[in-house]
Amino acid sequence: MKRKMKVVILAGGRGTRLAEETEVIPKPMVEIGGRPILWHIMKICANAGCNEFVVAVGYKGEIIKRYFLDYCMLSGNIRISLSSGSVRTSDGVTEKWGVTLVDTGMNTNTGGRVRRLRKLLNDGTFMVTYGDGVADIDIRKVLKFHRAHGKIATITAVRPPARFGAIKLDGDRVAEFSEKSQIDEGWINGGFLVFEPAVFDYLTSDASSLECDAIEKLAADRQLTAYRHYGFWQCMDTQRDKMLLQKLWQDGRPPWRVWE
Repeated sequence: MKRKMKVVILAGGRGTRLAEETEVIPKPMVEIGGRPILWHIMKICANAGCNEFVVAVGYKGEIIKRYFLDYCMLSGNIRISLSSGSVRTSDGVTEKWGVTLVDTGMNTNTGGRVRRLRKLLNDGTFMVTYGDGVADIDIRKVLKFHRAHGKIATITAVRPPARFGAIKLDGDRVAEFSEKSQIDEGWINGGFLVFEPAVFDYLTSDASSLECDAIEKLAADRQLTAYRHYGFWQCMDTQRDKMLLQKLWQDGRPPWRVWE
């Protein structure tokens, strides 16, 4: 039987820069369009046939666990027999997802969280992404790119959204003012990472950073490639980011909605 691609979602951090929301719920549970951003990320991956998820929880992880426990029960119709206590659901969940939720610790670093999942991931290629970023990305193309290059790891390189306008000066006079284009920005790690199990050689403890201890060292060892994503990408790092994503959803044109 063909092995299912596993997708790790790092969902254990505190999200301190979004404290207005994360004092009450973990960052991946912050809602866009009435659904947690975690759900949006999973829909993006599932659109490419990646339906097997391993969610690494930590801070307020019980809220994420409860969400999935209730997901099936609350998404459709419920019939309860008061005499026997039996419960039947119907017309509910359509997602064919397998979701494993693993408590990876309150203060574990990003690489340490992946390291704690080694027994689940040691059987082949797997993906890792963060629980706060969405994109109109074709996961199939990322995986194809990774396999074609034969390296231990692939990152998805994106251009960060432009935040400031550009001013062109003529002496003291403003000659031109324009919105800065996203294309003017450099490339950054946008998540949607692909790894071979050899990455675990770079992750030695709970304190290991996926970015510094794995990705940077893999680059130095010439074992890292970058898939360039030229389309939409947005992380939800601040309240401003959340409001932008919410507006795009409400306007009926969320670019990351790659699913039907």
